[in-house]
Amino acid sequence: MIASLRGVLTDKGAGGCVIEAGGVGYLVSVSTWTARALPGLSEPVFLWTRQVVREDLVALFGFADREELRLFDLLIGVSGVGPKLAIAVLSGLRPDALARAIRTEQLGALVAIPGIGRKTAERLVVELRDKLEAVPLPGRAAGDAGAGVLPRAERFDDAVAALTRLGYTAGQAGEAVRKVASGHDELSLEDLVRRALALLGKTAAPAR
Repeated sequence: MIASLRGVLTDKGAGGCVIEAGGVGYLVSVSTWTARALPGLSEPVFLWTRQVVREDLVALFGFADREELRLFDLLIGVSGVGPKLAIAVLSGLRPDALARAIRTEQLGALVAIPGIGRKTAERLVVELRDKLEAVPLPGRAAGDAGAGVLPRAERFDDAVAALTRLGYTAGQAGEAVRKVASGHDELSLEDLVRRALALLGKTAAPAR
């Protein structure tokens, strides 16, 4: 089992990278968040990793921090969620936002992730909610960990991220979220995404 990898970054893209260590180039699949955290080519890099070996798959998945790795391990333990879908889920929301969406049952935010239908979103909530409940979310006081409403800025950013993952441009997503959020600070992330999708369905088509 390869638990971590330290070496030189020789190639990178939105969904993966190549790290050379000991004269061997390791192909590592990563989420978009970890991809953004990667250094420039030819620079040293370190990732926490999880090696998955199955009859139809031998792959190495990398993570910029332990929290993302922990969420990956939890996700692949959910019925119907394989490692590739788990990476897609981690690409759809930041680790802290994903954990919060599961804990507070924000199904709309989860369904907005490509590849996640309502049944899968419900399974994520049912199977992982209690496992995440005891762990304070990053950036929050332990006493606030169970709160269901995000700060306005976080809700806005997470809603825009969810919409861009669906194919809308950042401009389209930001404009739609601003319109539906105006004067409605009490709206949850799920409500923001749902209302913005309804508005976009009337005014714009996803970018291709």
